[in-house]
Parts: sequence; C-alpha cells; structure tokens
Amino acid sequence: MAIIVCPKCARKHKVDLNRIKKSAPTAKSITARCKACSHKFPVLLNETADAQALAKVSAPKANISNGQGAVKAPEGSGQQEKTKEPLSPRRICVTLSKGGVGKTTTSVNLSAGLALAGHKVLLVDTDTQGQSSYILGKKPRAGLTELLTKELAPEECIVRARKNLWLLAGGKSLAGVKRIIDRKSFGAEWTLSESLAPLDQRYDFVIIDTAPGWDQLIVNVLFYATEVLVPVALEVMPLQGLSEFMKSLGSIQKYRKEIALKYIVPTFMDTRVKGPETILQQLNKLYPEYICTPIRYCESLSEAPSYGKSIFEFAPGCTASADYRELVQRLTQDETVKV
Repeated sequence: MAIIVCPKCARKHKVDLNRIKKSAPTAKSITARCKACSHKFPVLLNETADAQALAKVSAPKANISNGQGAVKAPEGSGQQEKTKEPLSPRRICVTLSKGGVGKTTTSVNLSAGLALAGHKVLLVDTDTQGQSSYILGKKPRAGLTELLTKELAPEECIVRARKNLWLLAGGKSLAGVKRIIDRKSFGAEWTLSESLAPLDQRYDFVIIDTAPGWDQLIVNVLFYATEVLVPVALEVMPLQGLSEFMKSLGSIQKYRKEIALKYIVPTFMDTRVKGPETILQQLNKLYPEYICTPIRYCESLSEAPSYGKSIFEFAPGCTASADYRELVQRLTQDETVKV
C-alpha cells in the first residue's frame, strides 16, 4: 500500500499500487480524485513506487503492527515497544432541538469552568446567533465559517477568550455554510470533523454549542462529537423535546457507534414553584444514570452576559456558580477539582 496526499486539502489516501498496475500495466501516471475535496490531480506511478521501495529499505526491521504508529522492535533486541499516538480530546456537544433551554449558557460556563480547573478547552459555536462570543465579551473577526470554507488558516479563526480557553465563533455567516454542506453529494456529514481534526489534539476538551432545530450542521456535530450533554429546562415542552431528540440521536447511532448520551443537565430549577420539582422527578425515573445536579434559577445568569463575563467571574458565590462547579466535577470525575 502507498499513501498519496491531495495537494489541495492535504488529505492522505491509501492506494494499492499492485492493483493499479494490473489494471493499467503500461501506464506511467494516473489521475486521482480526492474523496474529501473532489480535487483531481496527476500521480506518477514510477515515483510513487520508488518512494514506497525506499521506505522499505530505510527501515527493514520495522514492523508496523496496527497502522496507527505502533512500531514493534525485533525480538531479542531488548527494546520496548514504542507507541506514538496523539492524545484525543473529549469531544462534547451541548445540544437539544428545543430552544431556550440554556445550551449556550451551559456551553460557555462549562468551558470556563474546565479552563479554570486547568484543562485546555476549545469552545466551538455552531449557532448562527453567535452568542458565545458575546457572553465571553469577544468580537472575533473570523470563526467557524472561515475554517470550514478554508478562507483563513486555523490560527486566524480561533481567538483566545481566557486562560486555557479558546473560541471558534459562530455567526450569521454559518447560514451560507449550511447551504454548501447541503450541496455536497458525498461525505457531507464529515465536513466539520475534517476541519477540526488537525486542531483538536491541542486541547483536552472540545465543547460544541449548537443551535435549536435539526439541520445538516447538527448532523455534522454529532458525527464529530463522542459525548452528548443535553440541557433540559424543567418545563413540559423541553421534556417533549428531549424525547424527540433521543429518537434522532438513535438514527445517528446506527451509522456512528461512537456517539452516546452521557449527561442530562436540568436547568432553570426554581424551588419556589412545584412544577420544576415534578418534572425533575420524571427525568430521574426515565434517565437516572444521566441526570446531573440541576442548575438552579439565578438572576446572575441573565446579568453576566451583559458584562461579558462567565458566571464564575461575575458571581462566583451564587447558586448557579456552585451548580456549574459540580457539573465540571462530574465531567472530570474529580471531586477535588477547584474552580
């Protein structure tokens, strides 16, 4: 097998040279088409074969065991097995088809809490409203749109919002990106994954904030993320929305087994009325293993965005700050984490 790199998008493709030579024994070159960007480019078969042979000669004793960078030393050499696998971040999407349940508020404050706990966090805003940057007090010139369309380099698209916290902003321009994804005839659901793959290994957590509804960009998020966190306002309609979302998530899981529901975060918990308490009991009966500590209703949560601050910066002693701190501890599974 040989590896051919697309000159346009740098995507690597494995090619069986022997099979090509059998089908075209006299050909000196072929025209290849990249599966990622559909770019067509010529490939010289003689140069590719020479490079493959040179690789075998330069490392005759190496034994590639699994194709993921694990190299086994020859038996009796006394050398230990060396593995060079890049660390993969935890990719968590915060989503629910119903709007007004606290997705953006949870995404921003969860990201800020993880950053304060010492983790490197990338917050990706896939909402056309672009409110994550507003809550963090940032006005980025570029963001996710420019990354997906490859108009700018990744370093120009990402802004540092806080210590250990970086932001890939959303905005109105994402509406045009959705149309571009819709027009793709093949692999449209992997567009976001292909764009984030070269970046996400720099971080410990990638938190993705999503828009209400169900569209191609939401599907892209679910094909990239491995964990799903669902904020559910303690009202009747969001509870119905959760039921519908579980059906949609099940349809995605048929094609991608890696994605799974991990956390359900009840929001707008108001102890002054009976309704939220009743709905919380229903949630505990239906999804006991996923329920996190409810986020209690707090005026500071609605006031903090106007100052461009997270809840930990604006009101570190309020009830919502304590609840989001517990959510951070739940995600990191570390009871001693300090935020």
